[in-house]
Amino acid sequence: MRTDEQIRTDVVSELQWDPSVRDEHVAVAVDRGVVTLGGSVDSFAARTAAIMAAERVAGVRAVADDLSVVIPTSHSRSDSEIAHQALQALKWHVQVPDDRLSLRVENGLVTLTGKVRWDFQRRAAYNAIHHLTGVRAVINQIQLETSASPKDVQQRIRTALHRQAELEAASISVEVADGAVDLRGHVHSAWGRREAEHAAWNAPGVRHVNDHLQVQP
Repeated sequence: MRTDEQIRTDVVSELQWDPSVRDEHVAVAVDRGVVTLGGSVDSFAARTAAIMAAERVAGVRAVADDLSVVIPTSHSRSDSEIAHQALQALKWHVQVPDDRLSLRVENGLVTLTGKVRWDFQRRAAYNAIHHLTGVRAVINQIQLETSASPKDVQQRIRTALHRQAELEAASISVEVADGAVDLRGHVHSAWGRREAEHAAWNAPGVRHVNDHLQVQP
C-alpha cells in the first residue's frame, strides 16, 4: 500500500513532467489516496490536463478538483469572440455533427446542447472547444439517442472491458436499464475507473453511466 506522501510526490512529479499543465500555481494534497488539486491554472485545457495527470499516478483513488481558471489578460476574449471560435471549431471537427448542436457562452463558460447518436461525438464536441483561448469551463449537456436493447448494450460493454488490458473485467459488474448503465466492483486506479466509464459510454444507446466502482490499488 502506497502512503499519501509517496502519492503526493508522484503527483507533483507528474504535473511537472506534463508540459500541458504548467503547474507552478498548482497545490497538491492527499488524504487516504484522494488527491485534491488547488490553486490556479491559466486555461481550462490546463485544468483538464492536471486532473488527468493526477489520475494516472498509481495509488490515486479519486481526484477532487479545486482548481481555478484565471485567464491572463493577453488571452482574454469576449463571449462573442469565443462563440464564433467555438462554432468554427465544431464545424471543422470531422467527428462532430455540428448541425445538430447549439452552444451559448456566458463569462467564458460554454454550454453545449443538442442530440447525437454516439458518446464519441459528444466527447469530440467537448474536445473541439475546451482548449480554445478565453474558455474558462465547458458544460456538456449534449444528449444521446437510444438505439439498442439493454441486453445488447450490456454484452457490448462486457466485451469492451475484456479487451482492455488495464481492466480486470471479472471484477466489474454491468447492469443496464432504460439507457442507464450501472458499473460496480473494483479497479486498481482512478485511470482504470475512467477507462471503464469510457468503455460503457462507447456502447450505443447509453444515456447515463452510474459509476459505483471502487479503487483498490
